[in-house]
Amino acid sequence: MTPHDLQLDWLKCFVSVVDAGSLSSAAGEIHRSQSAVSMQLKKLEGALGRQLLVRGPRSLELTADGQTLLGYARRMLDLQAQAQAAFHGEALTGRVRLGVPDDYAAKYLTPVLKRFAQRYAGVEVELNCEQSTSLIPRVASGDLDLALVSRDHGRRGTLLFHEPMVWVGSPHFELWRREPLPIAVYEDTSLARRSAINCLALQGRDYKVVYNSSSLAGQIAAVESGLAVAVLTQCSVPEHFQVLGAEHGLGPLEPMQVAVYRSRASQGSRAVDSLRSLLLQTLRQVPGE
Repeated sequence: MTPHDLQLDWLKCFVSVVDAGSLSSAAGEIHRSQSAVSMQLKKLEGALGRQLLVRGPRSLELTADGQTLLGYARRMLDLQAQAQAAFHGEALTGRVRLGVPDDYAAKYLTPVLKRFAQRYAGVEVELNCEQSTSLIPRVASGDLDLALVSRDHGRRGTLLFHEPMVWVGSPHFELWRREPLPIAVYEDTSLARRSAINCLALQGRDYKVVYNSSSLAGQIAAVESGLAVAVLTQCSVPEHFQVLGAEHGLGPLEPMQVAVYRSRASQGSRAVDSLRSLLLQTLRQVPGE
């Protein structure tokens, strides 16, 4: 072994720390002590001659070199797993109970599940489509193994990306001109509902809730029928809707933090490990992108 060789154990520790967000969380996931994980990272940085991670006040952050290495590391570990499965492993079987909001299913989950099915035909995926406010407690209780959710706080699961939120209306009705503004909202605990009402409060704009629905289809129906304007995730906006902004008297909205959230009860399941890993590889944005 030359001084610049990269050992797979080092790369595994590196990827685990990035995904978990801290040394202590990564240590628990890969069943090593925190000091052992720290040592592996130091060896990796020594072999590369580059700093990969910087300790922030609350978390670890990737350096530019760390961002570059992360993609290579994921591919190398994925290739190792495929090689091991080809020669030594049994075909992966089992069941994964997966949750996803309607908003994210088509754009983000469909390509992941397609790749997963091609690799692991023996794994059954049970898909549950609900709002994040319903999915989060189901994962916490172990009723679901894994879910793609809008974070309700900054430490929920592993962050994948930020999804923009937008005001939408039908160009046929121009409801944004009305006072008070008629709005369609999700259930009381919904982050999208909270974001919409906070935005209007900051602007001092009068509004009236005229439609409640816990489903994306219901929100779309309210806008299409000319009942209300609504707040949707950008990925779920139909092409024929009009995205509304400052020129319509509606201010910007905070984006959703989309994370993959795993139950404690599913730890040790190779099927869940594999799907979670593929979600991270496919959807996770490198910090700073």
